[in-house]
Order: sequence, then structure tokens, then C-alpha cells
Amino acid sequence: MTDNAQPRPRPVRRPRPRQEQEEKTTPWYIEIPLVVLLTLALIFVLQTFVGRVYLIPSASMEPTLHGCEGCNGDRIFVQKVGYYFSDPEPGDVVVFEGTPSWNTGYVSNRSDNSFVAGLQQLGSYVGLVAPDENDLVKRVVATGGQTVSCQAGDPAVMVDGQPIDQSYILEPPANPVIGEDGSAECGGKFFGPITVPDGNVFVMGDNRTNSADSRYHMGDEFQGTIPEDNIRGKVSFIILPLTRIGPVKDREIQQQQ
Repeated sequence: MTDNAQPRPRPVRRPRPRQEQEEKTTPWYIEIPLVVLLTLALIFVLQTFVGRVYLIPSASMEPTLHGCEGCNGDRIFVQKVGYYFSDPEPGDVVVFEGTPSWNTGYVSNRSDNSFVAGLQQLGSYVGLVAPDENDLVKRVVATGGQTVSCQAGDPAVMVDGQPIDQSYILEPPANPVIGEDGSAECGGKFFGPITVPDGNVFVMGDNRTNSADSRYHMGDEFQGTIPEDNIRGKVSFIILPLTRIGPVKDREIQQQQ
């Protein structure tokens, strides 16, 4: 007896959805603004919590940092992260916002037009415009609780009775020290003694005879010192011009006791 085998019906193959091919891409007029917004948000986070770039406008930190009116000053990267875990130390080069006595000659960089000023303020959050504050750069010489001074016969600026290292200052001085009320070792007129309040720092420019630093504000409420809350960060690197690219090295300016 012969079986008549019936052919099995072939399964009907339905065409696969072509969703991979037909996926809709984001329109350019949405994608480009989104990328821009995300980039600006990233820059904002970096500048707020990591660090930002500043331009050196004056010669007060020569020869460490170069700057002068009308010239191509150094552009420096100022990092904030280090001070999340430690306090400023003697020898650090820092950027800080001046206290009221430091700001008497400061002129706002904002427009008189409120709309333009608002745009400038927004731009400052992402580094397109400089902050509307009097940011300065100096070197920390003494910290909270230390006593700083320089008197006739002292071999250098003195902190807690010991001379600090001054091998980094501008030599020869930019301006001669004339008269009996100052010395080249002090970088100008005698001053102090001043005991730095806790949570503050005493700062000086490396161009000692051409720097309006803590010595010139000792009559204010902070005795010329700067609250640590005003410090915007530590100068870590020169990024421009190309001929000056390199790190700004830490210096241990106080003798170990």
C-alpha cells in the first residue's frame, strides 16, 4: 500500500517591519540647538566647579605672570578643585575677588543697556564674557593666625619672625625704593606687624615695587587680607601665548620649623 504524502504548506512570510530603515532622525533645527545647549551647560559646570581661564591685565606679578596695559598678557588656567580638599598655602598664586577697599577704582564691564547687560551676564556663566567683579591675582604670603611684617634691617618679608624665600620676585625692582621708610628687601615701604585673621590670607605681588597688594589696604576691615571665600582658585597653568605655555609651579616660601 502506497501512502500519498501531502506536501506541507509553506509558512507565509510576512515582510519585516522596516523600522530600522524608517526611523526618523531628529531634525537639524532641533539637533543643532540641543548640541549647543548641552555644550554650554558643560562649560558652565566646568567653570563653576572645576576652573576657568583668566587674562593677566597688569605687571604686578612679573616675572611669574606677564601682563601690561595694551600688550598680549598671559592667559592662565585657574583650577578650583584643589581647594575643595585643602586650604590655600603660602606660596600659592591665587585669583580672588577684591574686597571693598580693593574695588574703589573698579569699573563694571557691563553695558548701561539692561538687555545687553543681561546677555553679558549670561555669557559670563559660559566664559564668553568676563565676570562682573574685580578679580586680581597675587601670591599668598601668610595665612590665618600668622604674623607678617617687614621692618628696617629685615633681610626679607618676615612671617612669624622668619624671612620668607623671595627668589621669585622681580629683580632688579621695577621702581627704586627711595627714602628711609622702606627697603628693597621689603619691596617698598616698611609695614606691619599684621596678624592675619583666621580664614583669610595676606597676599603680595611678585613685582613688589609695582603691586598694590595687601600692604596698601591695611586700614580696611580685614587689615588688607583677603577672605578665603573670595578666592576663585589657584593659578596652575599658562595656556597662552604659545611662547609661555607651562605650569605655574608651587613654591615653599616659608621655612619649615
